Amino acid sequence: MADEMEKNILILTDEDGQDFEVEHLDTVEYNNQVYAAFIPATMSLDDSYELIIMKIVLEENGDEALVTLEDEEEEAELFQIFCERLEESFDEEGEEDAE
Repeated sequence: MADEMEKNILILTDEDGQDFEVEHLDTVEYNNQVYAAFIPATMSLDDSYELIIMKIVLEENGDEALVTLEDEEEEAELFQIFCERLEESFDEEGEEDAE
């Protein structure tokens, strides 16, 4: 079972230079941009959490980088999109488990 639940963990650095681990949940393209959603990797099912949404951009050298969202409206729209997608994903998993 643990192999089936393999997590995609990344280490990010916050604005204070502190490293923290996040689990990648989903990636979506919206308005010709690509965004990724994360949660803290160390959280338990009992914890409340904040969904971390970042934009994936290409740097001049061709590498991908994650950047924070500055526009509150953009962040609110993406939060809604990711929440709906995650809810659908959990609904589908529940249906598969019921079979």
